[in-house]
Amino acid sequence: MKLGLMVRKVLGLDCCGGEPAENPALPKVLVVGNPNVGKSLLFTRLTGRYVTVSNYPGTTVDVSRGHLDAGSARFEVIDTPGMYSFAPITDEERVSCALLMGQRAHAVVHVVDAKNIERMLGLTLQLAEAGLPLVVALNMADEAQDLGIRIDVRRLQERLGVAVVETVATTGRGVRELVRRIAEAKPAKGIRVNYGPVLEAAVAKAADAIGDTGHVSARTRALLLLQSDAPGTDGAPPDKGPGELVSQITLETRRGLEHSVHYHATLALKEEVRRTLDGVASFPASHSRTFAEKLSRFLMRPLTGVPVLIAVLYFGLYKFVGSLGAGTLVDFLQDTVFKEHIHPPVERIVTGIIPWPVLQELFIGQYGVITLGVRYAVAIILPIVGTFFVAFSILEDSGYLPRMAMLIDRLFKRIGLNGRAVIPMVLGFGCDTMATMVTRTLETRREKVIATVLLALTIPCSAQLGVILGLLEGRPAALLTWAGAIAAMFVAAGLLISKVLPGEGPTFYMELPPLRLPRVGNVVIKTYTRVAWYFKEVFPLFILASVFIWIGRVTGLFQLLIKGLTPLVNWIGLPDETAVAFLFGFFRRDYGAAGLYDLQKAGALTGNQLTVAAITLTLFLPCIAQFLIMKKERGLKATLLMSAAILVLAFSVGALANVIFKVLGVTL
Repeated sequence: MKLGLMVRKVLGLDCCGGEPAENPALPKVLVVGNPNVGKSLLFTRLTGRYVTVSNYPGTTVDVSRGHLDAGSARFEVIDTPGMYSFAPITDEERVSCALLMGQRAHAVVHVVDAKNIERMLGLTLQLAEAGLPLVVALNMADEAQDLGIRIDVRRLQERLGVAVVETVATTGRGVRELVRRIAEAKPAKGIRVNYGPVLEAAVAKAADAIGDTGHVSARTRALLLLQSDAPGTDGAPPDKGPGELVSQITLETRRGLEHSVHYHATLALKEEVRRTLDGVASFPASHSRTFAEKLSRFLMRPLTGVPVLIAVLYFGLYKFVGSLGAGTLVDFLQDTVFKEHIHPPVERIVTGIIPWPVLQELFIGQYGVITLGVRYAVAIILPIVGTFFVAFSILEDSGYLPRMAMLIDRLFKRIGLNGRAVIPMVLGFGCDTMATMVTRTLETRREKVIATVLLALTIPCSAQLGVILGLLEGRPAALLTWAGAIAAMFVAAGLLISKVLPGEGPTFYMELPPLRLPRVGNVVIKTYTRVAWYFKEVFPLFILASVFIWIGRVTGLFQLLIKGLTPLVNWIGLPDETAVAFLFGFFRRDYGAAGLYDLQKAGALTGNQLTVAAITLTLFLPCIAQFLIMKKERGLKATLLMSAAILVLAFSVGALANVIFKVLGVTL
């Protein structure tokens, strides 16, 4: 193994797919920093390009790019995923570290939350010690001042040897100065963290073996390799040359240290941060808790936070999305707009132009592109998705989501996850496909597998959830039964998988952004962006699904599949017609839920059957889009195994619910 491959292995670059496409002609500006420090919003200020800005970690999973004009010079600005250290743990950190190590940048902008400068300056020192051309953006400077935190920017600049600029990304304060400093960015000089005699000797030897090549200092690359599972430490024979020597140094160093290399390096960085801030930053000895701080603690205590969470879910999802979106708006769009004003003229036009009934059915009729695909997408799913996106944007902009994560961390740890997993789980209520992609922000493969299965099995997307809430509107007992069954399956499946899959228990660390009143502009832009994404990515799938259904009906394949599903739906106590809804659910889960909506409107389902159908369809196979993402993230074999298990579980639970209703004589 060559030394370059060693570094790629350490960073995990091989598994991250390399760097995104770029414009090689332009000098690069990398925006780096912890999650929740305003990186994406500052990126927007610099480039004028909108990127969804959220008050929770894990938003910037992919790398975003834009252009910055600074006088006569133009730069390509790269917004990197959140990172805490140069020693990466998550896929997000690996991508960011890979960019820093592999991309010769004109400037690296380290965005720091000024309120938490003590925790974040360690990464600043690592970046400076690496010899990177660095500019520090002390963001949220207004909030730090309001808390009584005072930072002497001039003295901090002198100690770091790089430009430091106070910024407020939400208002644009300090951005012009930041642009000027970016254009003049230079590497820091004289920054050298003392890691102690044992580790310093090892770093020096490893740096000599590596050689001073590239834009990142040999000292930093050596320390990174010493903290990793370098070649030769797993019992395999090390490579010859520099790699062999680094492996030997690593083994000797670990024997001479009481704790891990990473532990000693972290302690040394903390001590260096303390020395750097001595006489530079002052913090209030004590201060009375603000209302926001008291409210934050209130939301995270189980005794008080759980009732708030229930209220948020009830009013934010059930009443707002279920009643307004799936009720009032769907009824208006479907009954008034489509049935009265769109369908009649469309049917006249199609029958007048196309004389063949078979081709007419492609556009109109029970499964036509317009009467089914467009109607479902616009009249049933869009109002539900839209209201969910509004509610979700308000929650994330307020800073409530990370507090929800802290609240449920203890429960999640019992099923092999941690509070950080609340991000993909909550995103799953918007789109399970997108949420499955976000599972890459979790630390271990074990956590990623558990989260992927739970998303595919128990988390309904916004459209499916909204339709189900609309289906069960006015049936509180049925709603509670459905919610209880899905919650029980979530916990049971998580416990089972966490016992079966080997691996260590998860750790949890999350930055808490301040609670804020949601900004109307942010909520509008986020909702608009997501609705635009819906029309771009999801709407065509409804049209495509209608075409597939038409082809299936013409060829007889559709009827054959329905015939195969009919015994299964009969087994769980449902009429033959529901087989069509389940088949729709394979194309899109919300498509299937919309099929149940039509059956309910026609009075084809009793309360018990509606509840069984809602439970089974929620637990049913992931849609095609989610299946493909699961294949990409987890592999084909694992995805097929998960899907088979999910199919068996879904109908088994549905059958069990039907039996329990009959035995107990329950009528919902």
